[in-house]
Amino acid sequence: MASEVELKLELPAGAGDAVADLPWLKELASGPVKREKLVSVYFDTAKLKLHENGLTLRIRRAGNKRLQTIKAYRSGARGAFNRDEWEQEVRNDRPDLALAHGTALEPLVTKKLKRKLRPVFETLVERTVMPIRFDGSEFEIAIDRGQVKTGARRRPINELEIELKRGSAAALPILAERFARSMPAAYGARSKAERGYALSRHENAQPVGADPIVLDPAALTGEAFSAIGLSCLHHAMANQDAIAAGDAEGIHEMRVGLRRLRAAISVFKELNRGSQTEAIKSELKWLTDELGPAREFEVLIEQRVRPLRKAEPDTGELATLEEDLDARRRRGLDKAKAALASERYRRLGLRTALWLANGNWAHSTDELAVARRERPATDFAAEMLRKRTRKIARKIGKLEELTARERHKLRIAIKKLRYATEFFASLFDRRKQAARRKKSGKILKALQNSLGTLNDIEVHKRLARTVVHPTAPIRKKAEKAFAMGFITGQEQGRIAACLGDARTMGRRLSAAPQFWQ
Repeated sequence: MASEVELKLELPAGAGDAVADLPWLKELASGPVKREKLVSVYFDTAKLKLHENGLTLRIRRAGNKRLQTIKAYRSGARGAFNRDEWEQEVRNDRPDLALAHGTALEPLVTKKLKRKLRPVFETLVERTVMPIRFDGSEFEIAIDRGQVKTGARRRPINELEIELKRGSAAALPILAERFARSMPAAYGARSKAERGYALSRHENAQPVGADPIVLDPAALTGEAFSAIGLSCLHHAMANQDAIAAGDAEGIHEMRVGLRRLRAAISVFKELNRGSQTEAIKSELKWLTDELGPAREFEVLIEQRVRPLRKAEPDTGELATLEEDLDARRRRGLDKAKAALASERYRRLGLRTALWLANGNWAHSTDELAVARRERPATDFAAEMLRKRTRKIARKIGKLEELTARERHKLRIAIKKLRYATEFFASLFDRRKQAARRKKSGKILKALQNSLGTLNDIEVHKRLARTVVHPTAPIRKKAEKAFAMGFITGQEQGRIAACLGDARTMGRRLSAAPQFWQ
């Protein structure tokens, strides 16, 4: 088995030649440039069993040579820097599952799997390969131009891969940053395989959810932070196409991915303090805020206005309000699209990926920083989960005394704890631990929902004020104000029930067995 350490950058169409002609890159060359045509066919079952298990199986043809490759994504973090890879030459165009012995695919190999394997998609690529030597390490720079296709459907490929061949992985982010300064390269959130699978399922511009995170039980805290952070970043940025296509659910998923990433930074805050971290946090908040208006109006329309319109079909004021809110939602969507098309967004994705892989936090020589980074992740997770659970339980005991802003902060703390429970689930997966963890997860979700409803009520009150007191004249102001008043008035009646539900769940959280023990 080889460990593939590489980073993929997405390039604008036609930028490949410019990469190969970069003067500084030519100076780093350590061998001749090679050009080749590659045809790679990816195999899976009709139900995509390999993909669901974080595996890919392909046969690549280059001239008369055929190479079978099995890849396994580490830690469930698709699109991240490290993947385990097994390659062997084969004689024909069908996979040889006898060669899966000793690979991550071996546990899935059966006669039934062999019968059901079929081509799912293929990539056709013209590749330019440049070997270079940089900062004492040897890399291979691959410029790929081509397409991924399945049936009549096609998607272009324009990307640059930086693969470490020998030496230190610490040089890889430095090299990637140098490319980013030379051209408008972006972090490649989705691999060729992911794009091929999405295309095969007619999901090329569909929302992308979070992948499970599976940590090695022997992982150190620093390794866990990098894997978790990269998985969250992938979750967020893989939704760029869905947002560009105007899918509101894509905005929701990107916001969830950003919240999960910000939660991971908070959970590991003792590990990553510093100016670099603060700059990343500021940019992530900027992007979250740019996506906010579209999502807020979407929730108000779908969860409040339309259900009321169905219940009260003769209320013309609600129809007038929905028309106004939908226009605001569309303006919010345009704002989100503009943010994702900006240079700021491009740099944010790449900077964040490089920071998660090898930021200042990862190589500080301070003794305390080293000790925190090299602490077993299981020990860190158990202590963090215990402390945060106790703190939240105490806060819920004083729920009636909290202001709306304080309840909002408590909701965020609960959300972070719920995400942390998901991040570290694989470290506590023995039968009794798993049952307790699922129970805690349900309690936290119910708590988050109760406090989330209270927060939605506050958000809707704020949005109502923009209707009652607009910054510019609006049509049918009275009708819209009446409808918003009707909605917010109804919501006020739900506050007591939400508080009661939160108190009940808080008591259950305090009494729940600690799954991390």
